[in-house]
Amino acid sequence: MSRWKNMMCLNILWVFFLNPCPAVADIYRYVDEKGTVHFTNVPTDSRYKPYIRSGYSRAKDNIRRYDHIIREMSGKYRVDSDLVRAVIKAESDFDPLVISRKGARGLMQLMPETAQDMKVRNVFSPRENIEGGVKYLRRLLDMFNNNLPLTLAAYNAGENVVKDYNYKIPPYKETRNYVRRVLLYLRDYKNEGERK
Repeated sequence: MSRWKNMMCLNILWVFFLNPCPAVADIYRYVDEKGTVHFTNVPTDSRYKPYIRSGYSRAKDNIRRYDHIIREMSGKYRVDSDLVRAVIKAESDFDPLVISRKGARGLMQLMPETAQDMKVRNVFSPRENIEGGVKYLRRLLDMFNNNLPLTLAAYNAGENVVKDYNYKIPPYKETRNYVRRVLLYLRDYKNEGERK
């Protein structure tokens, strides 16, 4: 074998078998209005949310990491802890540093105005972000008489938008999908709790 072929074989071996940094890619998913789950590694639609990052899902680890804060703030503001988990899952997939294209930040994807209104000073602090998000959920639950779909629609689209649509879920595809997604996650967390 020529020297060139030897080098090529070594390079191929290195890339496929000996490389200490395996190739990884983020996977995104969304659930459409018919309940069909779509996956991609190249999101072309804002409905796609991170599902698996860098070759593995950190969500379960992060649920455990933030669970004590979720339980504490849920108790403080009288909000179902599974609802808080479902909102965090839908909003950020438990990534405390994520920033949306619209400017929402952190675990509960607080917009700057909402964060300021909820007295959140460091939106990337998991404790402050979760407290601000749970406090905001409590306000929305009170505002919409504990109507969960309206509360979630307001969390996604804004409370004034829901009021403008005569206290109904706005006809925005993103908002309707968001409400369905959070309710699905909430059901999953409830079922998971029953199995324990």
